[in-house]
Amino acid sequence: MQLSQQLAEYVRACFAGVWIESQEHEDAILEIAQLCHREAWMFAQWDIEGGLRTTGESGGTSVTDPLSAVRAANEISDAETVCVLVLTNMHRFVGSAEIAQAIARQVHLGKQNRTILVILSPVVQLPPELEKLFVVIRHELPDNSQLEEIARGIASEESELPSADELPRVLESAAGLTRYEAENAFSLSLVRHGCLRADVVWDLKSQVLKKSGLVSLHSGLEQFDQLGGLANLKAFCLRAMRRQPKQDARLQPRGVLLLSPPGCGKSQFAKALGNETHRPTLTFDVGRQMASLVGESERNVRQALQIADAMAPCVLFCDEIDKGLSGVSGSGTSDSGVSARLFGHFLTWLSDHESNVFVVATANDISKLPPEFARAERFDSVFFIDLPNADQRQVIWRIYVEQFGLDDQPLPNDDMWTGAEIRACCRLAALLDVPLVQAANNIVPVAVTARESVERLRNWADGRCLSADNTGVYHASQSTGKSRVRRKLPRDPSVN
Repeated sequence: MQLSQQLAEYVRACFAGVWIESQEHEDAILEIAQLCHREAWMFAQWDIEGGLRTTGESGGTSVTDPLSAVRAANEISDAETVCVLVLTNMHRFVGSAEIAQAIARQVHLGKQNRTILVILSPVVQLPPELEKLFVVIRHELPDNSQLEEIARGIASEESELPSADELPRVLESAAGLTRYEAENAFSLSLVRHGCLRADVVWDLKSQVLKKSGLVSLHSGLEQFDQLGGLANLKAFCLRAMRRQPKQDARLQPRGVLLLSPPGCGKSQFAKALGNETHRPTLTFDVGRQMASLVGESERNVRQALQIADAMAPCVLFCDEIDKGLSGVSGSGTSDSGVSARLFGHFLTWLSDHESNVFVVATANDISKLPPEFARAERFDSVFFIDLPNADQRQVIWRIYVEQFGLDDQPLPNDDMWTGAEIRACCRLAALLDVPLVQAANNIVPVAVTARESVERLRNWADGRCLSADNTGVYHASQSTGKSRVRRKLPRDPSVN
C-alpha cells in the first residue's frame, strides 16, 4: 500500500500522531502534499533550516525552534478543516523533555481540532512517553512499476531504453535503491553507454551497500563448472529457485544450511549460486552487526534484513554462522543478551519472511548452533558436504591445473584432501615454480590436523543431513575419504 493511502486512512480515523519512517523525505513530503491537495486538507511543514511553511507560502516563517513549531500547530489549524503538519527530522529533538511533553499535549489536542502531527524521520526513535500516542508508517522503496516510470522519465529517447527482454533485468538490478539513487544510476548508465544497462546499476548499488556497512554485494564470477562435486546440492537449489511460482509467497524457497569440514566448497558454492541463477549475492556477517550503543545492534540486523527483502530476488550468504552465533547460550551473562536478541530476530525473519530471498548459511561446528536454528521451515534442507572422493578430486585437479596454467604432470597423493588444499597445492606449484608433487610437501590436510573434529562432524551428520553428492540422506559408511593412513612428512625442511 502506498504512503498516501495509509496516511489517508489514519487521518480519516483521526490518528493525531503519525510517525513516518522514510529515507526519501522530499518524495514523502510531495506525496503528502498531493494527498492534502486532493482531499482539500490544510498542509504545513517544518524543518530546522526552512522554518514553518503552510500551503501557498513560498518561504518559511521565523519559527525555526522545534518547540515553537509544535506549539504553532494550534495557531495554523482551522476548526472546520483537517490540518496536517509535517515535522522533518524531529527525531533529533524528541529526547528533550519539553519537546516530548509539547508533542504529547498536541496529539491529545489534535483529536479535538483535527490537527494531525506527522513526524518524518529515517529512523523510529520514540521516547516512552510518546510510544502509545503514535502509529508508525514505513515509506516503502520504489517497486518495479515505479522504477520503470523513473527509467522512462530519464531515457528521453526510445533508443536509450533497453529491449523488452533486458528491461526486467535493469529494473531488478535497481531493486532496493531509493528513487534518488535509481535516478542517479540510470543517468550514469546513459552517460557511460547511451542506454540503460544493468551492470552500471549494479556498480552503483555495490557502493550504496558499502556505505551502510551492514551487508556487502559479492561481485565475483564463480560458476558451478568451477566447483567439482556437490551434484545433489546443485540440482536441489537450481530446481527450487527456478521452478517456484512467482506469485504465491507460500511457495517461496527458504534456503539451505551447509555443514562440512573447512575447505570443502561451502562458500564457493554460495557465491556461484547467485551467478548461476542470475541473482545478486548479499553477504551477511553477524559480527558486523554488533555496535556499542544500546539497541543499535538489533536495529542493524533489522535494517540488513530489510535491505535483503528490498533486493529480492537475491541470495543471502551467511558465512560461518556458527561463529557469529556461538555466544547465544551464554548471552545473558556475556553481553547482556544482545546476541540472544539478534539470534531471535534472525530466527523470526527466517520463518516469516515472504520475500524471494534464498538463504545459504554455512557452518563447521553444528554443536555451537542452537537446535531451533535448523528446524523445518527455516531452511528447506540441511546438507552435509563431505571430503571429495577420488573422482571428484580428479575433477578439482583439472579445474585448478588449468586455472593456474600448469602443464600436465603427475599428481601427488591426495588422500583426504579438500578442494581448498588442492587449490593451495596448485597455487604453490605456480608460485614456487616447482612440480605438484614437490608443492604437496607443504600441504597437511585438515582431515589430519583436525581428525577428531572431522570424524565427530561426520558421525553427527550420519542420518541427520542430506548428502550434497548423492540423492538421499548422508551416511558416513558410504564416505570414501575415511582412510586413517598417516602421512609421512619430510624431516628435511630443504625439500619444501
